[in-house]
Amino acid sequence: MPQIVANTANGPVSFDAEIGRRLVLALEDNGVDILHRCGGNARCTTCRIELLSGDAGQMGPNEEAILLTKADLGPNTRLSCQIQLKNDLEVNVINQASVAGIDAGPRPEEW
Repeated sequence: MPQIVANTANGPVSFDAEIGRRLVLALEDNGVDILHRCGGNARCTTCRIELLSGDAGQMGPNEEAILLTKADLGPNTRLSCQIQLKNDLEVNVINQASVAGIDAGPRPEEW
């Protein structure tokens, strides 16, 4: 099981996650109120994270295309809705519902 460390506005959250699970769902199910306004479809970028360590896998064409439309993103920016967990990861959660003061958005579906 991959070990995930998510740095949030309220401090770090650590948990074990299922292999093959979407990172956005693993975060949400472990108490991280990450935004996902488009429902996990790689369109809005609200679920983005900064990858601090670990291998999140290769970026797919949909994720790459939407991230290229955004300015000022760091080189380790990824969309949590597009990461299928296989390895241990440490991430910074960039957008949280509690910080933004809005609803997280529709829950992404499992793959």
